[in-house]
Amino acid sequence: MLTRRQFLSYTAALGAASAFSWQTYQYLNRKPPVSINRVGLPLGHLLRDGKLLSPPTRRYECNTLILGGGAAGLGALWYLAKHNHRDVLLAEGFERNGNNAAYISSDGLKAPSGAHYLALPSKESVYVREMLADFGILQSDGSFRETDLVYAPESRLLYQDKWVEHLLPKEDADSKRFFDLIGRLKQAYGNDGKKIFAIPIALSSVDETWRKLDHLTFKQWLEQEGYHSPELLWYLDYCCRDDYGQGIAQVSAFAGLHYFAARNSAETVLTWPEGLAHLSENLRRHAGLQEGWQWPSENRIYLEKPASVNASAVKIKPLSDGRIEVWLRDNAKGETVAVTAQHLISAMPLMVAARIIESPEQFGLDIPEYAPWLISNFELHSFPKEKNNSELAWDNVVYGSQGLGYVVATNQLIRVARPERTIFTAYAALNHDTPQAVRRQLLEASDEELLRLAAQDLLTVYGEGFWRHVSHVDITVRGHGMSVPKPGYLSDEALLKIRNRNAGLLFAHSDLSSYSVFEEALYWGVEAARKVLGKGQLE
Repeated sequence: MLTRRQFLSYTAALGAASAFSWQTYQYLNRKPPVSINRVGLPLGHLLRDGKLLSPPTRRYECNTLILGGGAAGLGALWYLAKHNHRDVLLAEGFERNGNNAAYISSDGLKAPSGAHYLALPSKESVYVREMLADFGILQSDGSFRETDLVYAPESRLLYQDKWVEHLLPKEDADSKRFFDLIGRLKQAYGNDGKKIFAIPIALSSVDETWRKLDHLTFKQWLEQEGYHSPELLWYLDYCCRDDYGQGIAQVSAFAGLHYFAARNSAETVLTWPEGLAHLSENLRRHAGLQEGWQWPSENRIYLEKPASVNASAVKIKPLSDGRIEVWLRDNAKGETVAVTAQHLISAMPLMVAARIIESPEQFGLDIPEYAPWLISNFELHSFPKEKNNSELAWDNVVYGSQGLGYVVATNQLIRVARPERTIFTAYAALNHDTPQAVRRQLLEASDEELLRLAAQDLLTVYGEGFWRHVSHVDITVRGHGMSVPKPGYLSDEALLKIRNRNAGLLFAHSDLSSYSVFEEALYWGVEAARKVLGKGQLE
């Protein structure tokens, strides 16, 4: 584990240009205002330590209660409301729309503080396609609305001090061989008739010929198959860090191949200035969600339309009659309210559920490993000059960097002239040490240390002059950003057990897939909703 001194050395070693820029900037006394958001803290740690438990001041009964306002919880809400089951109460949790669909807004500009795009859904992603059709994004002829597709130029890579189109540094024999294999795997089916690599992952084939890849890391498989190209290996590691929060040395070989082979098309993506919040806000509207709902005077809650409360679950107790009692902490008032539900959908991360469920061992809950993230929004009052007059892209990545590059919030705004202001959103999945060690470092780091980490790619691209364009920086620290699909995740007995629950307390979160993408979260949310409605599982 890195000591604090070593962590400081690590941040300083991100590049001489970065260090020099920071020192110069401090010297000129032009440090931008910086806001640090350590999501859920300190309340998250108080919850972990059982210090938020206090006797309920009021008690209620309701039909259906959903815990968590991320993609899984909102997906369940949307599907229930669409099928005329509207007597539903949603407890939002610490953050509107959850980790992956959180966003910031500043003077008319929006930018993600979570995930920023949705890949075009495959035919297996039935619920995603249904949702996009409801929103008018997927049109009746099977095409996608033009304004929701990412605008060109989509991506560029700074490689050998020059910008190149797309993110693979160069084509060579190894990359050609790898992507020839991926082309075949996209169309491959197992001996059970299912696609070997499908999204949602629960619909993938269980053919052991391919499932045995889950016993290896992606790096071990690549070495076994004779892939040695530094450029290809960097690109594959980048992709894994981008989708899983950890690199090829940590994730399962099955997961590494799944990233590329599960979707039929990788040509383009759907994106919006505020990222996936665009979809989450649409789910709220289409469900007819009443926001800012107040607790009633009577103890029985009847809802003609679903409602949400700004509250977090601090205790879950299954009752002998099949109902579930939940203690909710009002995040604004700090008081505790007890709600007994006929149906409970736990759409929270499994690490939270495992902490607050009474006797969690009866459900086989196991806390997965989570990858820490840093998502940083640089609000710019003007655009920096581009190297060699290269055209700024939506996604901009630096070869060899520990960062994941930055996306441009205003890329989707069609204007005759470039807007004066913009937001660059920089991503960093930090896997230079164990997730636990990195989380501790992020909690202890000063604002200056976090800013240095956040700005590493931007300073590499633009140099010290970049700071002249910055009005404000908003840094979001996500210590438990996403669960990691480590070797063995496909056969995890705890996940398989809670996936198959069919009554009372139901679980719905992307953690059930060990793969934190919108499609997986929505799948588990809708599957839980279908169980409440008495419908069968999607096959």
